[in-house]
Amino acid sequence: MANKPKIAVFASGNGSNFQAIADAAQIGALNAEVVLAVSDRPQAYVVERAKEMGVETLVFTASQYGSKAMYEEMLKGKLLGLGVEWIVLAGYMRLIGPVLLSAFENRIVNIHPSALPDFPGKDAIGQTLSAGAETAGVTVHFVDAGMDTGKIIAQECFPVNGRSRDEVEAEIHAIEHRLYPATLQQLFSR
Repeated sequence: MANKPKIAVFASGNGSNFQAIADAAQIGALNAEVVLAVSDRPQAYVVERAKEMGVETLVFTASQYGSKAMYEEMLKGKLLGLGVEWIVLAGYMRLIGPVLLSAFENRIVNIHPSALPDFPGKDAIGQTLSAGAETAGVTVHFVDAGMDTGKIIAQECFPVNGRSRDEVEAEIHAIEHRLYPATLQQLFSR
């Protein structure tokens, strides 16, 4: 298809959602071109995944910059230079600041491992289980200045039913890897 939106995927860890998105784009299930993988952790496995798929990488260490605004200006320059239209967060463990929020207004999407607005922030699965919640879930949402507070785009829940953390995590990953590319495809088709 012509006019594929160019996307950058930001991740801080393993990159399984990056892989699901890149695979979907490669087979045509997601009408987008993954042009950049960004990581704030040089040792993150997502960097290897991106290299194996031939996707350009940008790795930075936030502490080497004087402020969030400084590293976000660097990121913005790279993103705009590549013609990136959408930022897709996939396990990126930093809040997005004003520089990127204004440059990519309503074009930054995140996936979160809970049924938001319940259990925002870090260790959402642990929060879900500690609270004794009957359901767990996955939410795809727009990013705003808050932590997991942006408008919800898609959500899928499932019963916990006394499952272990490993079982709940496995179910969440299975949903994420299916839901995120499908939701992005719907979003980009608008």
